[in-house]
Order: sequence, then C-alpha cells, then structure tokens
Amino acid sequence: MSGERARLASLVRAFRGRRVLVLADLVADEFVYGRVERISREAPVLILRHDTSDLRLGGGANAVHNIRTLGGRPLPLGVLGKDAHGAALRRLLREKGIDGGCVFEEPSYPTPVKTRILAGRPHSTKQQVVRLDRYQRLPSRSRARQAVLRALRGFSGELDGILVSDYGFGLLDPALVRSAVALARRRKVPVAVDSRFALLRFRGMTAVTPNEPEVEEALGITIGHDRERLEAAGRELLARLGCRAVLITRGSDGMALFEKGCPPEHIPIHGTDEVADVTGAGDTVIATFTLALAAGARPAEAARLANYAGGIVVMKHATATVSGEELLAAVAGDASR
Repeated sequence: MSGERARLASLVRAFRGRRVLVLADLVADEFVYGRVERISREAPVLILRHDTSDLRLGGGANAVHNIRTLGGRPLPLGVLGKDAHGAALRRLLREKGIDGGCVFEEPSYPTPVKTRILAGRPHSTKQQVVRLDRYQRLPSRSRARQAVLRALRGFSGELDGILVSDYGFGLLDPALVRSAVALARRRKVPVAVDSRFALLRFRGMTAVTPNEPEVEEALGITIGHDRERLEAAGRELLARLGCRAVLITRGSDGMALFEKGCPPEHIPIHGTDEVADVTGAGDTVIATFTLALAAGARPAEAARLANYAGGIVVMKHATATVSGEELLAAVAGDASR
C-alpha cells in the first residue's frame, strides 16, 4: 500500500471513539414496499399489494448513524415530536447504541417523515414510484429549541468535532449555528455544516459540504459541466462563508474540494455511476468528512475518504450506512488497482 493509502487507512482506524456532537434535523425515513397487481379502474395508477414497511434513521439522524457505524461516538442534539414516529426514532437510536439524552421533545411539532413507496413484481427489485413528505417547521418559540441551545452552550463533555445537518425544518437558525461554531473554536475542534436551503445564512465554520444544485440555488447560477463556473463558485463560497474548506458533491461527476490558498481538487467518483439508491448519500459524506477531520485529517484527505464512503453507500438500497471495515477495504482496493 502506498504512503498516501497507508495514511488514509490510519485515519479510518483513528475514527474509533472520536466524539462528534451532531446538531441536526432528525427525520424518519419510511419505506413501503408493494407488489404490482394491476392498473386501477379509477385512475391510471398502479394498484399495489402491500408487502412490508421499514422505518430508518433519516436526515441528520442518518448522519448520526453513519458516525456510529464508522466507529465514532455521536451525540445527537435535536428535537422530535411527541408522536409514534418520534418514539420509533428514539427506539432506533437506543438499538444502535446511540445516546439520545440530548434529543428533546416538542409536543406541537410532528416528527418529520419521508415516506417512499416502492413497487415491483414478485422477486424483482422494487423501484420508487412516489415520495410523500410530512413535516411542519419547528415553532420559533419552541421550548425544545431553547433546551437544545442550553445544552449546546453548556456542553462540557469530551469533544473531537461538531456536525451541523440542516434540512430546513426550523431548528437550525443562525443563532444556534453561531453557538456551535463558538463551541468548536473554544475546544479547537472542526465544525462542518450541511444545509439544504440556507447555506449562505451561516459563517465561520471549518467546512461545508453542499451538493451542486444547492450551490447553484444559493448563488443564483447554473454550473452544468462548466469547470470554470464551478471553480468560481467554490472560491466565492470560501470568501462569503469565511470557512477553511468547501466540498461540493457532484453526483456522477465526483467531488470538488476548495481550500484557501490551494488550487481546486477534482475527485472522480469511487466505483461505478450505475448506482442503486442515492437516498441519504449526502449524510454519509458529511459524517465521514467530519469524522475524518476530527481524527486529524487534512481537508483533502477527509474529502477522499468521504468520496469512498459515498461510492459505497449509493450501491445499497434505502437509507444506509458505511462501516469502518468497508471504508478500509475501499482504500485497500483502490490501492491494488
């Protein structure tokens, strides 16, 4: 194994036990599987016979879960509703060995649920036919939000990094993220932010990991396959956000890393572009990237590990995670080629 690959492998091993505070919108990812029986007479739609249903940790909770399976020790900090889906997510966190002591309950807030309905013939791979999202924004004067802020400001445990996962459900306002950035600076640990709809509202973090459509929306541009526009966007985000690194994920075009004082680094995808399912891939990327920074990786090293992890997880169905062993195998396999 080359020196570079040996270094990456040592970083993956250093993931074990790293404590990462995850300030996040927690989501229930629900998968409903059915067999196609016929076309309805009532409308030109499929009639499905229900087979099974599955509930998984989604949104920021998926980032939490990935940190756990990669060997880290995540501490989620967020809000769930006082409802069946909230109770189910708490149970899943316990089953995965994740401490949910800083996940607070808001009675007026329904736990966000993303329901994906998948259909197919018997013994065939099911395909997603529709997704139904159920959510409301967290009330601005929520007591649970205040509890999250108090817990963040009063956090005194060991800490190696902070991850912020903003899905736009109202928890992650600029004041809360400023507190997370302030805590990271006091502890001298990295803080990475993934924001779906409010990328430009936050400043001062170590790194951000937007996908290309989020960058286009934030800056009001179209990148397409224009490398010059991509690189101009990366430089603009570095300047406007005041961060150390910007990692833009580009689907089948791989990733692009921007650091202050360094030329852009374009990273091709790991594996194949014939993917099985991209659900939650961004959560896996930021979990791996943040955990790598927490383990002492440079941004370029963290980006390469995140690229491996993203390539692994999109070959799995439904909301999925990557293990440390899988990541080590990807590093070793790439070296052998």
